[in-house]
Amino acid sequence: MSELEVDLSEIVKAYDIRGVVGDQLTAEAARRFGAAFAKLVAADTGTGANGVTVGRDMRATSPELAAAFAEGVTGQGLDVIDIGLASTDLLYFAAGTLQLPGAMVTASHNPARYNGFKLCRAGAVPIADELAGLRADAERGLPVKPAERAGTVTERDLLGDYARYLRGLVDLSGSRPLKVVVDAGNGMAGHTVPSVLVPPVELVPLYFELDGSFPNHEANPLDPANLVDLCERVRAEEADIGLAFDGDADRCFVVDERGRPVSPSAITALVAVRELEREPGGTVIHNLITSKAVPEIVGEHGGRPVRTRVGHSFIKRTMAETGAIFGGEHSAHYYFRDFWRADSGLLAALHVLAALGERDRALSELMAHYGRYAMSGEVNSSVADPAARLAAVRGHYGGRDGVHLDELDGLTVQLPDGSWFNLRPSNTEPLLRLNVEAADAETVAALRDDVLALVRR
Repeated sequence: MSELEVDLSEIVKAYDIRGVVGDQLTAEAARRFGAAFAKLVAADTGTGANGVTVGRDMRATSPELAAAFAEGVTGQGLDVIDIGLASTDLLYFAAGTLQLPGAMVTASHNPARYNGFKLCRAGAVPIADELAGLRADAERGLPVKPAERAGTVTERDLLGDYARYLRGLVDLSGSRPLKVVVDAGNGMAGHTVPSVLVPPVELVPLYFELDGSFPNHEANPLDPANLVDLCERVRAEEADIGLAFDGDADRCFVVDERGRPVSPSAITALVAVRELEREPGGTVIHNLITSKAVPEIVGEHGGRPVRTRVGHSFIKRTMAETGAIFGGEHSAHYYFRDFWRADSGLLAALHVLAALGERDRALSELMAHYGRYAMSGEVNSSVADPAARLAAVRGHYGGRDGVHLDELDGLTVQLPDGSWFNLRPSNTEPLLRLNVEAADAETVAALRDDVLALVRR
């Protein structure tokens, strides 16, 4: 076995594996991760899983890393189903329909020099707590002894099956014609969207060429700067709606007909209402930085809102525990029980298109009901000691009349006037992330500045 020349502690994150290729992530590291993953999933059944499905994004380094990962898996005696180019939700579809554990080679929205792996068990069950053990096995090196039989690699194209499955969950055949601009950001939505968004959708593609160097803008629609081209194109085309996807297309951001971004919390509320129409009284998961309009609207439509920490593993675990029909995060991740409790940006987009196509009114009018409050968006601060700054904020606000604190994830402070903020540390960097919500933009700005003065002191 080749020598491991990189420090895996730098790239094994809270939910996935991600790092700079060459400096932090090498083909040898990928091979070791593949072997360690095979060991992990084989232990799930006692007799061993019969294979692993592997997909990859459009980055220049993804084919080599996917091949090395597959070599690690087959070296442990497990077979590999190679689904080739895929979005992350297409990999989840493969893990769900084939009932196999899966590995997606991607660095999502990170710049071109990055790559990594998103891993799941059979049925798209998330892997998070096990990543520390996976790292230890990769560092140790496997196999201790060669497998009696090397696994095989079989290629399989699942794009058509995936597209038909999504269209079966949300039927647009009765919709009015919709002109839809989609900014794929040169990411994997350029591969999947044309198969899913078919007539009556009139598709206007923007940056559909698969190019992991991201020549037009970063594939991170969470940054408003990366939505500028989409907003301009929606207005120029007089389109009904704009959609923007991140690099691996598991997140979807929405722009209305005026070229204005729609809050992911509002999208969560809209999709929740649609799912509650199908299953009255169902449970809907929302994370703690989602607008408080979401639990309000869920309750008004007879559903049961459940609040959880930020992060896909917490959302999916809570969905499994509660039998929830849907879950949403303010980061534009949307989770569906009918999609193995996994997140799919394209499935969320179909729900929005269906809701819009059922009514003869503009998206801005449709969404007005769901956006009840002003929000700051996420504001990040680099700090030397996140715990000390959190303690300072807790001390400043704690003990005041009518103020409620909770520490489900970082620190959430609810004030007597109904405004609130959440301040939580990053899982991977010396950052504190702040989200503020209030009745109006002026109150949001004042509260945001007060908290930042404490954080950045």
